[in-house]
Parts: sequence; C-alpha cells; structure tokens
Amino acid sequence: MARTRSSSSSTTWRYVNPAYYLKRPKRLALLFMAFVSVSFFVWDRQTLVREHEDELFKLKSELLQLQNQLHNHALTTYIDVLQLEELKPDENIVKKINTTSKNLDDLPIDPIENQRREKVKDAMVHAWTSYEKYAWGHDELQPQSKNGVDSFGGLGATLIDSLDTLYIMGLDEEFQRAKEWITNSLDFNKNYDASVFETTIRVVGGLLSAYDLSGEHVFLEKAKDIADRLLPAWDTPSGIPYNIINLVNGNPHNPGWTGGDSILADSGTEQLEFIALSQRTGDPKYQQKVENVIRELNKTFPADGLLPIYINPHKGTTSYSTITFGAMGDSFYEYLLKVWIQGNKTAAVKPYRDMWETSMKGLLTLVRRTEPSSFAYISEKIGSSLIDKMDELACFAPGMIALGSSGYGPDESSKFLNLAEELAWTCYNFYQSTPTKLAGENYFFHSGQDMSVGTSWNILRPETVESLFYLWRLTGNKTYQEWGWDIFQAFEKNSRVESGYVGLKDVNTGVKDNMMQSFFLAETLKYLYLLFSPPSVIPLDEWVFNTEAHPLRIVTRVDSPEASNSKQGTSSNNNIRIRARKEGRFDKP
Repeated sequence: MARTRSSSSSTTWRYVNPAYYLKRPKRLALLFMAFVSVSFFVWDRQTLVREHEDELFKLKSELLQLQNQLHNHALTTYIDVLQLEELKPDENIVKKINTTSKNLDDLPIDPIENQRREKVKDAMVHAWTSYEKYAWGHDELQPQSKNGVDSFGGLGATLIDSLDTLYIMGLDEEFQRAKEWITNSLDFNKNYDASVFETTIRVVGGLLSAYDLSGEHVFLEKAKDIADRLLPAWDTPSGIPYNIINLVNGNPHNPGWTGGDSILADSGTEQLEFIALSQRTGDPKYQQKVENVIRELNKTFPADGLLPIYINPHKGTTSYSTITFGAMGDSFYEYLLKVWIQGNKTAAVKPYRDMWETSMKGLLTLVRRTEPSSFAYISEKIGSSLIDKMDELACFAPGMIALGSSGYGPDESSKFLNLAEELAWTCYNFYQSTPTKLAGENYFFHSGQDMSVGTSWNILRPETVESLFYLWRLTGNKTYQEWGWDIFQAFEKNSRVESGYVGLKDVNTGVKDNMMQSFFLAETLKYLYLLFSPPSVIPLDEWVFNTEAHPLRIVTRVDSPEASNSKQGTSSNNNIRIRARKEGRFDKP
C-alpha cells in the first residue's frame, strides 16, 4: 500500500511540474486558456462589485440631497409662517421635522468608512485629552515636553479651534468642558500684539462655528468681544487693515519685515467671519469694514486677477512682490469664492464670484507640468518671471477649484474640475514621494526630475486632505478616500506620540519636533473625519468652511455688496434653524 500511495502521489505531482507541460504544448495551451478564463471571470466580478458600489453611492447621495431639500423646505416654511404670525417656534414640531430627516439618515454605511472614521475620532480623542491634561487653557500643546505654550497671546487657541470638531464628532462631554472654560475663564483683555488674521480665522471663526452648530449664545458674545478688539485695525486711509493689533489699547501696526505693507491673505481673509457676525448680531459694522477691503482692491483689480502679496494700507495699492497661491496669498482667493457661497450665490454676492473667476484665468497662466511624469503644479511669479515652486499650503487650491467649478457652464466646469483632480494628484504625491509619506513644506520642480522637497519640515498641515474631502464630496470617487487614508496612516506612524501629535523637523529622516499645531485638531482631523462620513454631515449646500475649517451656516444675501445694513431678521431666523439642527437634524453618524 505504501508503494500505491507513492505511485499516486507521483502521478499527482507530475501535473504541477512545469516540465510536464513544456513537453506537451497542447495541454499548456489549454492550461493557459483556463487561467485566462478564470482571471477574466474574477476581474469581471470585481468590476461588477465596484460598479454596484458606485451606483449605490450615487443613489445614496441623491437620496441624501433630496432629504436635505425636503428638510430645508419644511423648516423654512415653518419659520416663514412663524414670522408672518409673529409666533414662537413649537419645539415639538421642529423635532418632528428633524426626526423625519434623521430616519432617512439611518441608511447602511460602508463598514470600512465606519472603521476609518472611528480611527480618526480616536486620534482626535488622543490629541484632545493630551491637550486637556498638559496644556488646558493654553494656546498649544508641546507633546514631547508635556507643557502648554501661548503662541497667540493666551487665547486658548487649541480649545476654541477644536470646539466644532468635538461637536461634529459627538464628543459631547469634551465639548461641554470646553464651553465651561470659555464661559468662566476666557479673557481677551490681554496686553498682546495679536495677528488680526490668525485671531479672526481661529478665534472668531471657531466661536461663530460653535454658535452656529450648538446655538449656545456665549460663543456669539465672545466672538463679538474679540471682533470689537480687532476692528481698529481697519482704520486706515484706504480701509486695508493693519495686520497686527494690541488687544488692550487697540494700537494697530504691520510687521517690520514687510516694510510697512499689509499682507494680501492677512487683509483679505476676514470676510466670512465678519459678515457672519453682522448677520448673527444685526450690527452692520463688521460687514462694512471687511467688504470695504474688497471694494478697494476691486478698484484696481488686474485683468488676470492676480495680486502681489504686499499692499500699502495708506494708498490701497500693491507693492512689487511675489504672486502666489501659497503662503501670504492663498486664502484671499479662497474667500472670493466662499463669500459668494456664504451668500447663497445671489446677485448680491455676484461681484465676488466675478473677481474669483478673473483670478482663475490668472491661475491658469501659472499652471505648469513636470517631466517626465507630467505632474501639474501652480508656479509662483515675480514681475514677469515664473518660479517653479509650490507650497503645500497651495494644496488647498484643488478643493477650491472643484468647489467653484459648478458655477461655470458645462465645458468650463469640466475643464476646471479636471485641473482640480490633476493638482490633487500632485499634492498626494508630495506625500508619497518622501520616506515618511508625509509632505514637506514646499516643493521645487526641475526639468527631468519631477519634484524635490525644498523646506523639509511637516507641521501637520491640512490642505491636501481638505482638497481630497471636497473632491470626494463633489465626485463620489472613492480614490480620494484611499489617498486620505494613506495620509492619515502616515500621521499615525510618524507623528503620534504618547502625549499627542507632533510635526516632523525633516520628512526625510522622520526626526520629530515638539508642537501640536491647533489646526491639526481644527482642520486636519476634521476633514479626515468628514472624508469618511456621509454627505449629510455638514452638507455643502448648507455650510461653508472658513480657511480654518470652521463651518458657518449659509445665509442668503439680498443686499448689495455696498449696502451697509444687514437685515435684522436674519439673526433670529438663523437661530431657529440652528436650534432645529441641535434637536436632531445634526445626527452623529
């Protein structure tokens, strides 16, 4: 019997020996055909599954869009009736409207998206608890040395920056503790020279977003307090603001290294927050100040819509300096588009859209492509000379372009969306091209070399994942989720430490720094969380993100850009909507 088993075994093994088939070409051909058939069958099944998943996603997105429209129509109709009859809202009716919407939200969600979203939420919990333990009330945490530092004058920057992220992720106890600190301990009366730009986008924006989401009035009161302290910065002959102001005495000035000039991004990135503040409070002074800046710049707006980064606050004219969609230029262009969205794209805010479209014509003249891989990038410009350099900060642009593409006709829309996708691929490769899979601060492009890291640190920036979020929301292409997941895993591997997250001094070596930037909690983790959340969580037809990723509710503008008066009824109308959202419409996934 042993010999029989051996003989049988030898016969079996003969058929897996390659030499057997080399001597029998017909059988080799049959085996090859069988392999091809099986491979085609498996590939075909996988293709069908992917097509089925894509179709389900599209159907779900359409259903969620109809859900939002139905909810908005029902709630708006109810509010209109209340205003006509001068009645107070019945919370039971509001709950019924929201419960209907909530039931539609209870749709099956991709389990992989669920798992990834929970991993991002765990990262936020780790970052927040570390801040709470070692740096509570300070601006930022130094995780390696386990202490807090006041990078912004002791305004609790990380705490305020994190409010809406906590709320969106359903971290209610953490949100309440932060609210208590703001109520009892936040004091802006500090003899500190604050950046008008940073204070606006982080503090004013963070407080207004927390108010829009929760309806808690303390956030609006604090936002008004700090905004009032910033307002004297706009008291210049041209209305172009100084970029630094003392929070106690109100003395404004510009940094010495600009030669007395104001910075483009620092002067043109307060519109969303101050317009929203006028809408919520009914006081037009905030809107007046920031809209005057755009009117002044529009007087001499160039044909290509590209402005140098330095502006004379006395004359309102630009100075000879770099043109860039990176540092010191970026968010000016972003806010031209987003004020149009914030005003619900009405005629009142059309001039902003017009200026933005002009700037996009200029952007096209800066787009170049590398060799040999044809990576698209946005170059910089000084005078008539182009510089083959792109900041990681400029990686917000793919998302901005995609967001604005729908305002064009079909051909132009397709052209700009394609450009957005090309640029996003480049930004993703900023990450993939380094040993740590984390991007450097900027990149240079040389003929035949594609891209090389310039400044090699990484400080946990959000711009690339921001663009991936917009592209996923607008196209439904899950590739952008995969790229975002790759970036998140790189942060987990290289930046997570015992007491929070840190940047890298060098993305090539992985040497760590000692700072957890407040925008990591405000922006990077929020956009990653939303990348794996249903589109009904902060829908883009109801909210607009400021440049620090703080969502502000869209409110239809009916005034002209030159009008000085906000409609007094806007604030109360908005509050009802916000309360309704709090009652259940804003269901945590």
